Formats: sequence, C-alpha cells, structure tokens
Amino acid sequence: MPAVKSILITGATSGVGFELARRLASVKGMRVMATGRNTKALQELQQVGVEGFCADLRDAKQLDWLVSRIGEVPDVIVYSAGVGRFNFAHEASDEEMAEMLETNVLVPMQLTKRLLPAMMERKSGHLLFIGSQAGKVATPKTSVYAATKHALIGYTNALRMEAAPYHLDVSVIHPGPIDTPFIELADQTGKYKQALGSQLLSIDTVVRAVIQTIREPRREVNLPKVMGLTSKLYALAPSLVEVIGRPFFYKK
Repeated sequence: MPAVKSILITGATSGVGFELARRLASVKGMRVMATGRNTKALQELQQVGVEGFCADLRDAKQLDWLVSRIGEVPDVIVYSAGVGRFNFAHEASDEEMAEMLETNVLVPMQLTKRLLPAMMERKSGHLLFIGSQAGKVATPKTSVYAATKHALIGYTNALRMEAAPYHLDVSVIHPGPIDTPFIELADQTGKYKQALGSQLLSIDTVVRAVIQTIREPRREVNLPKVMGLTSKLYALAPSLVEVIGRPFFYKK
C-alpha cells in the first residue's frame, strides 16, 4: 500500500480492529495509530510498532485529546469501534441504548467532524467504516443495534456525496456476525452464536476485506457476498425474508 502512509484505527483493542492494527504494523513505512480502552491490548500493539492512544471516545475531552495527539490527519481512518447488546426492544435498558448510540453512531460522526476539514483541504483521504448486515436486514433482539447501523448507512451515504468534490473515499464494510468476543458480550445467553455455528465469519476474512478496500477503495463490501443478495431480496420482499429468517435468529 505505497500510497497510504498513515492510518488511524478506532476500536483497536479487540477483534477486527486489533488484528488489523497488528497486520498493518508490518507494512514498511506506514504509521499505524490505534485507539481503544484496553491498555493491555494497546501495549501489545505498541510492541509491534503501533502507536497506541488509550481513550474513551464517548468523552468529548478524550476525543479532542486524541485529535491533538495524532498530529497530521492520517491518510486512512478505520472506524472499527462498536458495541451491541442483544435484547428485545422492551428489555433494553436506557444505559444500553445510550452506549450503542454513542459508540456506534455519535463517536464516528464526531471524530469525522474533527478530522474531515484537513482531508478536504489537502484533497485526499479515505474514511472506512465497519457497518453490519444488521443495518440492512434487522433480526429479532437487535432492534437498537440494527437502528445504529441503519443510522450509519444514512450518514455515510450523505457523507460520500459531500466528500466526493474533494476526492475523498468513503467505504463501508458490512459483515455478518463475526466470531469475536463481541458476540459473547452482545448475547450472554450464547444462543445467538450457537444458532449461527459455522456461518460465523472469521476475523481473518474481515481483516483481509478491510485491507483490500484500503488498497482499492469501494463504496460497499458485503461479507459474505451472498448477504448483498439477501439485502436486495429484503428490499423487494421484506415480509418473506422476515418470515423465513425470524425462526433462525429467535427461538423461545
């Protein structure tokens, strides 16, 4: 990736973000910056050459601190931070709702607001968001989480049009469920992971897709590819998809 000299990854202390930062650290001449809340994970990344910034970006002061510390705006920003809590809509607590909305929607918007002007001025940059298939086809017990990913799609679609005159790329990768600690935290019953079984995506699959999209920016990437067809079918026949899909994700 000779054109990319610097990259910032949020949510880099777990799952896809952590592995992405670790792999990109091996790219000669690239400055890799990672932020997250797990100091131990950041220390592991620092040992392989990643610059770590421990911060809770839901706090505006810590967000501004991060922006002040990274210096020149990176060539690529990967928004990998995300949180999910899988509950029925009437069971989700106010705190869980706020956590998902802040982490999945507000923080990416607020960080973009702070870094975008410099990208616009130099007329180069790539904003890459980790979305979710839940943002395209919702499933039972993901109402709030799906809503946050729906919001991200709307935001990035508008952002892409605004950024185009400045030669900036805006990409969104929509993976299905990934075999990461995210699943255990989101659904502590373990039923969701058990139902999906071998259909869970590996971290490696998603990381390779991210790296490929950094090399060759694309509007959207669906993982697995068949999910792109599912979302198109949902747009045409939502009731059918819901009837077929509901029992798979929701078993009493």
